[in-house]
Amino acid sequence: MDLNTVVEWRDARQRDAWRPGDAWLGGGTYLFSEPQPQLRRLIDLSRLGWDPVRLTPAGDLEIAATCTIAQLSRFAQGQDWPAAPLFEQCCRAFLASWKIWNMATVGGNLCNGLPAGPMISLTAALDGVCRLQSQSGSFREVPVADFVVGAGVKVLEPGELLRSITVPARTLAARTAFRQASLYGLGRSGALLVGARDPIDGELTLTVTAATVRPIRFRFALPPNAEAVHEALELGIASEDYFDDIHGLPAWRRHMTFRFAEEIRRELIDCQEADR
Repeated sequence: MDLNTVVEWRDARQRDAWRPGDAWLGGGTYLFSEPQPQLRRLIDLSRLGWDPVRLTPAGDLEIAATCTIAQLSRFAQGQDWPAAPLFEQCCRAFLASWKIWNMATVGGNLCNGLPAGPMISLTAALDGVCRLQSQSGSFREVPVADFVVGAGVKVLEPGELLRSITVPARTLAARTAFRQASLYGLGRSGALLVGARDPIDGELTLTVTAATVRPIRFRFALPPNAEAVHEALELGIASEDYFDDIHGLPAWRRHMTFRFAEEIRRELIDCQEADR
């Protein structure tokens, strides 16, 4: 779609004062998908030369905001982490075309803040941390689970940039379970839940996304039974937290959340205990 209110394009390497009407341009798959009458200038991040994805000396995974879905998928396929399959599962949750896969960025998915954003689901479930850069050049870090605070609402300040997301080595070694539902065969996620079992202390984390307006996480230090998970969901997710749009009514999203949570608990707790 033509953005006929945009009158200027800037290379992000050229430092300039942020002003109303500016927008960071990554892959552009959202910006060019619908009218953006508030925009006057696009600041292009594509020439900054950030490594799309890399492992740090400590074994953590650093994902640049400009990393595309295709780049992340290819990188994860070459790894032997127990959590590696979750990357492909979340990438596939886009149900997107080849063109979108090769243009859409991880950072763009997080910064849109949509409940169904599968990169939000992936990085929140793996204890990802966002590194944010202000216009002054200073940095701050925010957990992905706290980065999105509502449907399309983020903690970004005006002009602030998502630089990267770091996933710790410890959660890359976690065993994971993935559940996703949509009302349509090729539709947007109406509920997407991820469970992870810590490889050291056995803690179970359960991350609820798509069904809710923001990521909601639960931690169980001891292996929970069905009643404990049900009670945690009942108390931890308010009725107004369930998203309501054409892709699913809140009642259906709530039903799928409770159903998937129990399936994940059985897969990561009951099945593992039975295998010992």
